[in-house]
Amino acid sequence: MLTNKNPVLREVLDWLIHIGIAVLLGVFIVNFVAQITIVNGSSMEKTLHDGDRLIIEKISPRFGNIKRGDIVTIDDPIKLSNDTRPIIKRVIGVEGDRVQIRDGKVFVNGEELKEDYINGDYTYEVNEQYSDVTVEKGHIYVLGDNRLMGMSKDSRTIGTASLEYVTGKALLRFYPFNKIGSF
Repeated sequence: MLTNKNPVLREVLDWLIHIGIAVLLGVFIVNFVAQITIVNGSSMEKTLHDGDRLIIEKISPRFGNIKRGDIVTIDDPIKLSNDTRPIIKRVIGVEGDRVQIRDGKVFVNGEELKEDYINGDYTYEVNEQYSDVTVEKGHIYVLGDNRLMGMSKDSRTIGTASLEYVTGKALLRFYPFNKIGSF
């Protein structure tokens, strides 16, 4: 065989095989397991800030394992901006939940949420149509943590989000280093 007679060619082929396997493994991980994303904008302040780096796991959404309080990435199906990156929001309501926004507070199934993570202490109603919603099958109700007027395009503006557009769940913030932590 040619490779037995030429050790250099054998070494090159060995390297190419290992590099090919590494590339395929990397593509598999990014498409099906986890990826890094960068927070763009202020809609999730005070929890997340512009430029924060997150590890997003992609397995939970595939199996419908999304619950209230999770921070998720969602492909923007109606393209609220020219940015093609997914939007990052907090899950407030899941299938069957009744979500209401009244007097600056958020209620899920009649109980006021205790939200120490929001920016400010008031949640503005943006679109009355979405201020009292029962979350339909296969959807979630999401809000940005920055509830100040005009700071977050979320379910108050566009209604519930289909689970088919949920691309991942925030697992870990790894940058900035002084804010490393899981969610």
